[in-house]
Formats: sequence, C-alpha cells, structure tokens
Amino acid sequence: MAARKGRRRTCETEEPMEAESRDAGSEGPTQVYLRRLLQVVDDPQALAAFLRDEQARVKPIFAFAGHMGEGFALDWSPRVPGRLLTGDCQKNIHLWTPTDGGSWHVDQRPFVGHTRSVEDLQWSPTEDTVFGSCSADASIRIWDIRAAPSKACMLTTAAAHDGDVNVINWSRREPFLLSGGDDGALKVWDLRQFKSGSPVATFKQHVAPVTSVEWHPQDSGVFAASGADNQITQWDLAVERDPEAGDAETDPGLADLPQQLLFVHQGETDLKELHWHPQCPGVLVSTALSGFTVFRTISV
Repeated sequence: MAARKGRRRTCETEEPMEAESRDAGSEGPTQVYLRRLLQVVDDPQALAAFLRDEQARVKPIFAFAGHMGEGFALDWSPRVPGRLLTGDCQKNIHLWTPTDGGSWHVDQRPFVGHTRSVEDLQWSPTEDTVFGSCSADASIRIWDIRAAPSKACMLTTAAAHDGDVNVINWSRREPFLLSGGDDGALKVWDLRQFKSGSPVATFKQHVAPVTSVEWHPQDSGVFAASGADNQITQWDLAVERDPEAGDAETDPGLADLPQQLLFVHQGETDLKELHWHPQCPGVLVSTALSGFTVFRTISV
C-alpha cells in the first residue's frame, strides 16, 4: 500500500513475519526503537527526522500504487489468510489476493458502486467471498467477489444514515451488521431483511459522529461503540423494559435512556477505535488522543 496516514491492520499467517532471539538483558529492535523515540519525542524537528529515517529503513514487503488518494478502509479476511480489501477516499475498493512467494495480486479494477469516500470494509465471518462496505455517500453495500467488480454489488441500502456512514461491524454469531454514522446513530441491520432498507434497531445515545463499533466476540446481542463525543457505550439487544415495573420503580434520571444501554464510559479525549479482547471476557481496549484504555464493566 502507499505510505499514507490511515489505519493499520494485522493478519495472522502460517509463517511469522518477524522473529527475534537474543541474550537476556540485551536490547532488541523494539527496545532500541522505543529508547530512540523517547529521546526525540519532545523535539518536533528531531522527531520529524527520526520518523523520516524510520520510514526509509522499514520497507513494506509489497506495495500497491493503484489507489488515487488516501484511504482508511482496510480489512483482512478472517477465512482466507492473506486476502485483503482496501478502500480509498476516491470511492474505490480493491481486492488483494495472496500469491506464492509472499506477494499479492491486486485487481486493478475497483469495485464499482459508491459515489464518495469508502469509510469502512468488513469481510463476512461466515462466507469466503462476501464483504460489506460503508461510505460517505450514506450507503451500506454487500458485495460478492465471485462476480466481476462492476457487477459485484448484490445488496444496497442507499440511505442507511443521515450523512456519512463511518463504521460497520459484522456479527460472528448472528446475521447482523452494526453501523455507526456522522448522525451519531447506531443501527442494527438484519441481513435477511437488508433489501427492506430498514434497520431492526436504532439507538441515538451519541451526540457526535460514531468512530468505532464492534460486536462482543462471545455474547451475540452485546456490542460497544465509541464516538467523537468522548463516550464509549455498551449495549445489549436482549434487554427489554419490564412491563410490570411501575413508574415508582423508575429513576426519573434514567427514564429517557434506552433500556438496552448497559454502560457509558467517559474521561477520554478524541476517541478513535475500540476492540473487545478476544480471550478476556468483557474486556475492552480503546485508543484516543489521550492514550490507550483497558477496562471491564460489571455489565458484561
């Protein structure tokens, strides 16, 4: 890929990309890098020179120059090792197919459908050839790579949000797709009813653009989201209001909150991304301008 500011994604392969063996107490490449970085981090000119040196030293094992602009949408296939999708701000999506010898073949023909920037990409967790995309054109699209790129779009919801659709996440356990947009809304889509253009659930707790969403890896109804309003929210679709509970049992301060809202985490600045820990149940990791945060609530 071209060296532009955007996202980074890792992929597990059968062969390690880097290995290290050294005596106890000696500095390895990571320690040397961090020590040098700490020495220059407070000096903008020295930091810029350091980063230029690092970029010149570290070379990608493969680069594709076919994107006509920067991009943020990346996703490795969870089912086919090495298969990759990349999207850019010029509405184009390209498929990378691994080849023998540790390289890739990238189809020069982009997937055709979006009219504005591609914001996020997600492979289906159950089908090798199916993926979803969302865009600043307000749409969400489902594709099948078995078709030619010009005909690969199989399903479309044209006005999924009131504005840019920033992020999507595909449930590993149910035929659900989760989306978040500039309108601050979180929407759950049942892919069996996707043609209807109507979500099965909509939540409006965030008051600024949603920046990240992810389903819980074990609990099919639970998901988390982060927003530019510096909030992380946890949700459970299975929670419903108790019809037998009287008004006296309802806290007036909570009356307007959705019943499915489990928890609101605050205290971070400029939240960008969150992920559930794959092994530690209920643990969330978030990244923000203010740093990394790892936490677990009693709700999940």
